[in-house]
Amino acid sequence: MPFLTKKPLPRRTVLRGLGATMALPLLDAMSPAFSAKPNAAAAPTQRFQTFYVPNGMAMEYWTPQGEGRAFQLSPILEPLAPFREQLLVLSGLKANWNYIHAGASGSFLTGTSRGGRNEIEIIADVSMDQLLARHFADHTQVPSLELAIDPPANAGACTGNLSCVYTHTLSWRSPTQPLPMEWNPRAAFETLFGDSGSTDRAARESRLTQRKSLLDSVNEKLSDLKRRLGPQDQRQVDQYSEAIRDVERRIQKAEEQSELELPAMDQPQGAPAVFEDHLELMLDLQLLAFQADLTRVISFMISKEQSARPYPQIGVAEAHHPLSHHNDVPDLVSHMSRINRYHVQLFSQYLTKLANTPDGDGTLLDHVTILYGSGISNSNRHSGDNLPLLLAGGGAGRIKGGRHLMYAKAPSMANLLVTLMDKMDVPVEKIGGSTGALPIDTLSGV
Repeated sequence: MPFLTKKPLPRRTVLRGLGATMALPLLDAMSPAFSAKPNAAAAPTQRFQTFYVPNGMAMEYWTPQGEGRAFQLSPILEPLAPFREQLLVLSGLKANWNYIHAGASGSFLTGTSRGGRNEIEIIADVSMDQLLARHFADHTQVPSLELAIDPPANAGACTGNLSCVYTHTLSWRSPTQPLPMEWNPRAAFETLFGDSGSTDRAARESRLTQRKSLLDSVNEKLSDLKRRLGPQDQRQVDQYSEAIRDVERRIQKAEEQSELELPAMDQPQGAPAVFEDHLELMLDLQLLAFQADLTRVISFMISKEQSARPYPQIGVAEAHHPLSHHNDVPDLVSHMSRINRYHVQLFSQYLTKLANTPDGDGTLLDHVTILYGSGISNSNRHSGDNLPLLLAGGGAGRIKGGRHLMYAKAPSMANLLVTLMDKMDVPVEKIGGSTGALPIDTLSGV
């Protein structure tokens, strides 16, 4: 049975309870043409995401063989084989800022050629994600999300004499205002589903103290809504609400574990002790944010620059950053490639979830553009040449995948940012040190 009133449900429908809000995913009942054209799909919503990996790459294991459509996935990229037709691998782009590691992450979305000269002077530029956030701000509850696995550092020097903010964030609201990356799953969850507009703050705090689900406060309204929906929409709402409840349970479990008296650990308080659990939780929050159109812009760092995290779960006991200075020792380069491949594997799992989440006439993967990569190529040399970069997702029909593009004359990565802004229908003339747009639609041999 279709939506009973035959009146379209507003896209921005929000169920509000005490101390909580619950936005809904895109439903058939939200189609503007619902009454006239059943099953008519709304125009796809464009979304943009950055997935940043630190400390460079074992480039001999990253770069695909072949060009255009006739390319072979490299050992590092093999886990992305199911998504080959929604991959655009980009080779030959040059970093804008040579001061590694600060420049690697500091210029990744800003395209700047220099930053501050000491730990006190903090200068970059407005980052691409924040330009997009300004554009979409009137359409979403949260203009943008900035998330990470490692807690941010807002003081001190991390690279040479430069501020730690450069290595701990990708996003800049202004040339002097870097945005902190949120590592705590509870804080990210409350940003998305906590009711900041509630007049009853005590109710929200009581919910958290008593460890009640936010769904409890909207349960009656949710039941009422479902009675007005068709079977397909009902199933989608059930799946979405259960996903929220599952994330909430996992956050609560992590918090309960962090309250125990345990030996000193590297993970921050309130985060899951296991890296993969923490990562999956943060990525699931991002999926929910896209699914309910809570935001259309996300920047994510799987780890900060100079991260010393070891990966014994894949047979790499060495700390990541020291390992990246491998001096071309074959065994160490191989270990570095394992970390790089493992990050891609985890990324592939996230793409699978996006591909399995309906969105209008397609999936979330069809309607997102994800920039994956690092601001360093050869980690041993701290090279900014030939950055390891790829685009994943369909870009709402604007990104042509299934190709490997190789650029001559080392164009600036900032040129790619200009192109991506155009693909998001937010054209700009310049970002940071860009010299024009980067052609990604037509190249010889493609």
